[in-house]
Amino acid sequence: MKTFLGTAYIRFTCAVATLLLASSCWAGDTPPAKPPAAQVATAIFAGGCFWCIEADFEKLAGVVKAESGYTGGQLENPTYEQVSHGGTGHAEVVRVTYNPEKVSYQKLLDYFWRHIDPTVKDQQFCDVGNQYRSAIFYQNESEKKTAEASKVILEKSKKFARIYTEIVPGGPFYLAEDYHQDYYKKNPIRYKYYRNSCGRDARISEVWGTLH
Repeated sequence: MKTFLGTAYIRFTCAVATLLLASSCWAGDTPPAKPPAAQVATAIFAGGCFWCIEADFEKLAGVVKAESGYTGGQLENPTYEQVSHGGTGHAEVVRVTYNPEKVSYQKLLDYFWRHIDPTVKDQQFCDVGNQYRSAIFYQNESEKKTAEASKVILEKSKKFARIYTEIVPGGPFYLAEDYHQDYYKKNPIRYKYYRNSCGRDARISEVWGTLH
């Protein structure tokens, strides 16, 4: 009996000590550290049909996702029908969410330029209208300066007689209807037919020489 009581007492004492030690650790000023969440940033581009520019950006390493939407207009919560008919001031755009540690904003700009036709106004490929204009919607001064510098480099290259792509402040971004998101994945046959018949890749190759 003494042996049993002695063993039970030792076990009880150890348990209390363990609890007190754990309590003192948690009572400190610094709780156990958690791994930092991955930092991401966003960028907004207009390059004609948002199905296509979304598909292009999602192929770029470091991009987390691209979402189709509307920005640059006056109407709140516009619908696809309203934007596609023109008059709202909005452009079809993509909001690119990316990891700055894997891909820089400069790289996004370089990639964007080479996936559009900057030589036309209020048009991209077979889609005509202000809603299909090409544009870079900057969200802060750093993006503005970087975007403007990238455009100056293209202008100085004398590759194009004129560049119509706008560099303008970003406004409210309105997410497009669900059926537009990842359209190229949901409707691959229709998407490929549209992209080919619109002549997008053929024109990009003509403008830039190669697609990358």
